[in-house]
Amino acid sequence: FTSCSLCFLLKALCVLPGRPVSSSCPVQISPPTVVVRFGDPLRIICSSTSDQIESIGLESRYGGEKTEGVSSVVLDITSVEHWEVLVICFLNRVKVDQCSENFPVTVYKAPDRVSISQPSLTAPLVEGETYSLKCDVVNVAPVQNLSVHWYKGEKILRTERFHGSSKPPVNATSVFNLTAQREDDQTRIRCEAQLDLDTVPSLPAIKSESRAVIVQCRCSTFPAGGNFSLDCAATGNPTPKYSWQVAHAIQLTAPKGNQSDWAPSFPHPGTYKCTASNTRGSATKYFTVTRAAGKRSL
Repeated sequence: FTSCSLCFLLKALCVLPGRPVSSSCPVQISPPTVVVRFGDPLRIICSSTSDQIESIGLESRYGGEKTEGVSSVVLDITSVEHWEVLVICFLNRVKVDQCSENFPVTVYKAPDRVSISQPSLTAPLVEGETYSLKCDVVNVAPVQNLSVHWYKGEKILRTERFHGSSKPPVNATSVFNLTAQREDDQTRIRCEAQLDLDTVPSLPAIKSESRAVIVQCRCSTFPAGGNFSLDCAATGNPTPKYSWQVAHAIQLTAPKGNQSDWAPSFPHPGTYKCTASNTRGSATKYFTVTRAAGKRSL
């Protein structure tokens, strides 16, 4: 058994003399999907339903176990201290080929830290401008099981799922492009890192600090009662389409069709909103109409 253990540790199957290796093997392990936190203990049970068993065994880089004349074997690992772990269950049956199955072990580690960087949300964001927010996830494994969720308040804005094949911990960054809108003012933005592991459903998400968003209004102001035109012309490819909205209390009908400018016949005080959009995104401009000084507005 000692020489055979060495072969398995080198990830090569040690075949007993005169026993070729079968391509299929009636063995199973418990738990069926092996997931363990780095540094935690691990117990794996390999069993078979065959009634013609000579011996059954388990091998890993932490050693192995072998039993004869029974249908199961247990391997106890005191502490998982490697990021790549493969468990091999092998079976010797009476007058039948020796066989084995490989079972990978997923070793995970929650992030050390999750934070939003660049730009600093302590400075006002200019309305209509787009900002790239970065969520930095530090020292997480495995990255291919990582998802990052962006929140505004309790609403999910974006989810990014990562890909890769790295086993040891890595740093990951998620980028979210936020176009500052007036309604974003005083809302709070955060990101959360979540490891999606089916067998560990209660694994909590690691949250960044919640950041307040301050939006600096980009608006044009006009006195009510005068003649003026609201210009919302924008450039883009494809060519933008325009939509207009007026405050609920203003008894005006917004222009229909695709108009980039609007000259209200009877402008009332209030906020007029124009949105230019195409398949690549949208931008909004606000126009504030105030009461004319010393005059009664229309």
